[in-house]
Amino acid sequence: MDKKKIYDGLIGILDKEDIKIDEPMKKHISFRVGGPADILVKPRTEDQIKNVINLLKKEEVPYLVIGNGSNLLIKDGGIRGVVVEISDNFNKFEIDGNIVNAQSGVLLAVLGKAILGAELKGFEFAAGIPGTLGGALTMNAGAYGGEMKDIVKSVKVMDEEGNIKELTNEQMEFGYRKSTVIKNNYIVLSAKIKLEDGNYNEIKELMADLAQRRVKNQPLNLPSAGSTFKRPEGHFAGKLIDDAGLRGLTLRGAQVSEKHCGFVVNMGEAKAKDLLDLIYIVKSTVYNKFGINLEEEVKILGED
Repeated sequence: MDKKKIYDGLIGILDKEDIKIDEPMKKHISFRVGGPADILVKPRTEDQIKNVINLLKKEEVPYLVIGNGSNLLIKDGGIRGVVVEISDNFNKFEIDGNIVNAQSGVLLAVLGKAILGAELKGFEFAAGIPGTLGGALTMNAGAYGGEMKDIVKSVKVMDEEGNIKELTNEQMEFGYRKSTVIKNNYIVLSAKIKLEDGNYNEIKELMADLAQRRVKNQPLNLPSAGSTFKRPEGHFAGKLIDDAGLRGLTLRGAQVSEKHCGFVVNMGEAKAKDLLDLIYIVKSTVYNKFGINLEEEVKILGED
C-alpha cells in the first residue's frame, strides 16, 4: 500500500485530525494490546464512510471496520491497510416516544442513561455492556437474559459497494453472537430500537442491580475483551475452565481471571502474543480434559 497516496486521497474526504498514520491499536481496543495500523480513520458522516470505503476499494486497500474495540484482540504486528473506527465520532441519537434512533458509534452505557431518563424499559440488560451500539448489533450482544434481537426494530447498514439499506429485525438474522452483518460484511450505520414505557425508579433499580452483579462477578478493573469464549452448548465456558484447574493461571502478563474464569485479562504488561498463548493453553487443556472445543468470542485480528 502506498501510504502517501492513500493519505492524500483520504485528506480529500476527512479532516486532517481524523486520519492517523501508524496508529498503535492498543489505544483503540479494551485489551490495551496490539501493534500499529498503517492508517486509522474516524469518519463523522454516512457520506464520509461511503467515500472512504469507495476510495479503499478503488485502490484495492484492505480495511477493517471497528467500534470502540471492546471485543477485539489485535496481534502485535498490527493491521495492514486502513482501520475505519466508528465510535465517538458517529454517536448521535434521539428518543421519540418509545423509539430510540441512534447512530452505531454511541456507547451502550451512554444510551442506557438517556433511556433511563426517558423512562423506557427493555434496555437495562445492555446498559452495562462496554461497547458501541454497532458492535452490539453485529454480535447480537446479550447479558442477564436479554439480547439485542429482543429490542431492535430495524437497522440501517452499508454494503461493500456503498449501498445503504434498512433491514428489519428478521432480515438481521440474529443468532447467538452473530447476525447478517458478519455474514455480508455490512457496516452498521444506525438502528431503531423499540422499548416500552416503564417506571423510572424500577428501571434504575434493575440497572443498578445488574451493574452490581457485574462488579461482583467480572474483573472490570483489568483490561479484557469481556467474555473470551462463547458458551459451549450445554455448558458454561467459565465453569469448564475452572474445573480444568486453570483459575488464576498466569503467563507473562496474561491471566485467566481469578474472579471469573471465562475472562482472560491483561495484568498490565501483556503483549498480544501472551494473551493468545494463554488462550491456546486454556482451549487445549479444556479439550484434553473434557473433549469440548472452546470457541473464542473475542475477534482475533492482525499480523503476528
